[in-house]
Amino acid sequence: MYLLKIEAQKSRGTSVFCILPMVLTSSFFYYKGNFIDWKTAILCGIGGAVGGYIGAKLLKKLPDKILKIAFTIFLIYVSLKMILW
Repeated sequence: MYLLKIEAQKSRGTSVFCILPMVLTSSFFYYKGNFIDWKTAILCGIGGAVGGYIGAKLLKKLPDKILKIAFTIFLIYVSLKMILW
């Protein structure tokens, strides 16, 4: 966002799209190696699709400041959890 001087919403969408080729490629090799737990993968896929849809809709409605604060709180929470538990 800062390096390429792209607006926040466009940079988020671009970064999510850039992950797609890596996911498709690695999924193929994990499938070939029989390293996929299909029940968990399907449930996570459904959750990811629903969360992605809701996140994309919220991205249009929430101001950047609120998104940054929410993400900062999330990072602090995860950091503390990793350190303390």
